Amino acid sequence: MRSREEVEATLHIAKLNPAELLPPVHCLRFSPRASAGECCLLQLEPGLCAELEAGRSLVIRGEKDEQAVLCSKDKTYDMKIADTSNMLLFIPGCKTPEQLLADQASCNIIHTQIAGFSNNYWELRKCRPKLKKLKKLLMENPYEGPDSEREKALTDSKYTMEDLLDRIQASEEEILHQLQVINACEIEGYWRVLEFDYEMKLLNHVTQLIDSESWSFSKVPLSICLQELGPLEPEEMIQHILLSYGMKYTDEDEVYFEMKADKICTATAQMLLQNAVKFNLAEFQEVWQQSVPEGLTTRLDQLKGLALLDRNSRPETIFLLKVEELPEDNQERFNKLFTIREKWTEADIAPYIQDLCAEKQTVAALLTKYARSSMQNGVKVYNSRRPIS
Repeated sequence: MRSREEVEATLHIAKLNPAELLPPVHCLRFSPRASAGECCLLQLEPGLCAELEAGRSLVIRGEKDEQAVLCSKDKTYDMKIADTSNMLLFIPGCKTPEQLLADQASCNIIHTQIAGFSNNYWELRKCRPKLKKLKKLLMENPYEGPDSEREKALTDSKYTMEDLLDRIQASEEEILHQLQVINACEIEGYWRVLEFDYEMKLLNHVTQLIDSESWSFSKVPLSICLQELGPLEPEEMIQHILLSYGMKYTDEDEVYFEMKADKICTATAQMLLQNAVKFNLAEFQEVWQQSVPEGLTTRLDQLKGLALLDRNSRPETIFLLKVEELPEDNQERFNKLFTIREKWTEADIAPYIQDLCAEKQTVAALLTKYARSSMQNGVKVYNSRRPIS
């Protein structure tokens, strides 16, 4: 146990002026049980500190073959180990200079044990939620309707929200938003996606009713839809398809839906393209317009992220290429795209990389990092920076 005289002698040897230091002195010694690796340090931004101080939880998610992420209620962060040249000491009850100044009764010599130490800490960086796995899990057992024999036979491959939180590297709010994006619904406590043919069957029931009743697509009454279509399909499925392809609102205490014309046209295009390797573009556009409900107009910009046009073939063609089925990793995504097509215009590739953009990042910035530009017939095109096998 050091005395005051020993402390002052040490300061003299170190050529430090005691008058420039606070009077209290910490004398540190290692606890017999102190060791590295027993404690981990996590660097938090102010917003995450506030989460913990408010009593909310932060959760580390990831299976054995995945890089761990940390999730708050609405954000996801990559976790990386950052080394430091200074040894970081864990000292229980250690007082800061401000606390020592405020506590005039502090003793002159404070003897403190070091409980642990570390040469690194976990650093967090906000990242995109890893949601590709969500659709993959739900597609293991898509919902084909209440009368499906497969539905009666299969009892596994169903996931509650708790199951999804255990398996998906994303926050709860990000998972709920993605479930809405992929038109998933909760059936008997399990989250399910509808089998595409069954989804189209439900949508067709609704659009045919709109046509037979001569309703406007901007004002479809929920009560009559349930009354007319209830004998054909479960009411919750009718309501789900209206929520998936329309926007709910209330007028004079009645619930209505404004149907999303672009989304109906896009789903119809997918139905036409999914069984064809390639489709003559002109023929496709004609069949597509004939296939959508009367009053809706098809446009090629409704197919962004769903289908790709080949303007260089003769005749011009179109084929299904869904952005949701491309790799989630940036480099793997670009490798896949440059395997499909050697050179891309920005307009063609943008729908397939837009979701890779980090906060405040642009498509142009991504292309600069992962692709090389050149001019072809007066048009800027992009190709891979590395050989594609």
